[in-house]
Parts: sequence; C-alpha cells; structure tokens
Amino acid sequence: MENQNNVSEFILWGFYYNENMRIVCFVLFLVCYVALLVGNLLILVSIRCSSLFHQPMYYFLSHLSFMDICYTSCVTPKLIGDLLVKRNTISYGNCMLQVFAIHFFGSIEVFILTVMAFDRYVAICKPLHYMIIMNRKKCNLLILIAWAGGAVHSFPQFSLAIKLPFCGPNEIDHYFCDIFPLLKVACTDTYIAGVLVVANSGMVTLVTFVVLFFSYVIILFTLRHHSAEGRRKALSTCGSHITVIVLFFGPSIFAYLRPPTTFPEDKVFALFYTIIAPMFNPLIYTLRNSEMKNAMRKVWCQIMFSEGNHN
Repeated sequence: MENQNNVSEFILWGFYYNENMRIVCFVLFLVCYVALLVGNLLILVSIRCSSLFHQPMYYFLSHLSFMDICYTSCVTPKLIGDLLVKRNTISYGNCMLQVFAIHFFGSIEVFILTVMAFDRYVAICKPLHYMIIMNRKKCNLLILIAWAGGAVHSFPQFSLAIKLPFCGPNEIDHYFCDIFPLLKVACTDTYIAGVLVVANSGMVTLVTFVVLFFSYVIILFTLRHHSAEGRRKALSTCGSHITVIVLFFGPSIFAYLRPPTTFPEDKVFALFYTIIAPMFNPLIYTLRNSEMKNAMRKVWCQIMFSEGNHN
C-alpha cells in the first residue's frame, strides 16, 4: 500500500439537518455531554474521596468513569461545535489522532468492563478468597493490563489508517474519523485492510462480549445457592453491569463485526457507544446502589460544609 497523501483535511458530513434541527441537536448533545461530564466526575470524586476507593469494585468503577470522560471527549466536543457551522472539516493530523484516541480509550473501557465482570465473578463465586485474590496489587495490575491492551489494539489501527493513500475524495459520511469511513475514501484497494480491521476491532469486541456473557451466566447460576438477600444485592449490581455492557457492545458489534463497508445508520449506532452509554453509566451504577449514593452524599456534604466554614 503506497503512502500517497494529497489530502490536508477531511469534510465530515455529520448530521445534516435544516437550521432549526441543527440547533435542537446542538442543545441536545450539549446537555448530554454536560450530564456525562458531571455524572462521571461526581462518581470519580466521590469514590476517590471516600473509603469506597479501597474496595475493588469501586476502584474499577472510578477508572471506568475516567475512561468514559476521555473516550467521549475525543468525539463529542467536535460534534457539538460542528453543529454551529455549515462546513465541518477536520485536518488530516487531527483525523489520524482521533482514530488512535477513539480506539485507545474505547478498548481500555472494554477491558475495564471485562475486569469488572471478573471482580463480580470472584466476589460471588469465591467470596472467602475475594480480598486475597482482588488485593490492591492485583487491581493495579489488571488496570495496567487494560491500558496495555488498549495500546496493543489501537496502534495497529492507527498504523493502518496513517498508511492509507488519499488522493482526491475527502468527504466522510460520519461525525468523526473512523477506520471504515476512511477506507471508503482511500484511493487504493482496501479489501485486505478491511479484513484486518474486522479481525482486530471486530474480534476484540466479539470475544470480549462472549467472555462477559458467559461470566455473568456463571455468576447467575452460582446465585442459586445464595440467600434471598444475597441474591437481591448481587442481582442489583450485576444488572447494572449487564445494562452497561448491552448499551456499549450491541452497537459496537454492529459497527465493527461485519464486512468492511459503511451504512447511513452507522452514525446513529455510534451515538450509543460514544455518547449515550457513557452518559447513562453514572445513572445506572448509582440509581440502585445505596453504598454509592451514601458515599456521594457524605463526600459532597463534607465539601459544602468545609466551603461554608471557609466563607
């Protein structure tokens, strides 16, 4: 594949509506992004400033909230800004950076969700050995592995994208730069590159989803031997995790586990894993979690009280 590049910028089609609809979308996405930032920052600060930080489940949840912020911030601010202008462009360099960042932070989030499933498996299936298996050293190692996995996944994607030759067409039917839309405008035969993308992104998504699915099947099977109160608490926690997984992985599997082509529906499905799932994560994890709600109340009451004394 000859690296010939005559394109300095790409035109993002994004969501083309009339002027009034663009304003409605601007307000909607802005509200979603602010809610996402506020919700995940609330979880992040509440866990870091409370005793929950020493519990593995909440330690991983704080990292998930951080990844949600990083991941969606690669896409959403640009999407919101583009709704205010008529010609949406992104430079070649920023486009390549966006490809890397989306796959890097997105894959780390996938691996953290897998780690959280493993944590629930140990907590429910091996409760007597939980604190031995999930000690802080192991937790740090698992997070490090998630970051390493993100790098291993994203660098080949980035390398593939940056080697694509662009010699004319530069209009991308999407609201951010991703591999499949770039393959469509590259001036070369991209069949092999498309297969490599499916083998990388598609199989990572599918294998992770299958592992998560069977993990929760084993967990639910094990719950038969627990007390009614134990089952209720475990189901509440696992139900939150499963909801997040379905919201994130369903659209991701549609986007990457298929023949290398693009569809108009891609943009709608991408909203689920770039904005909607990260926005709902704080709500899903706190709505039925009394420990999380109590920690948030205590931490923010302390902050307000200390501010009041300071004034």
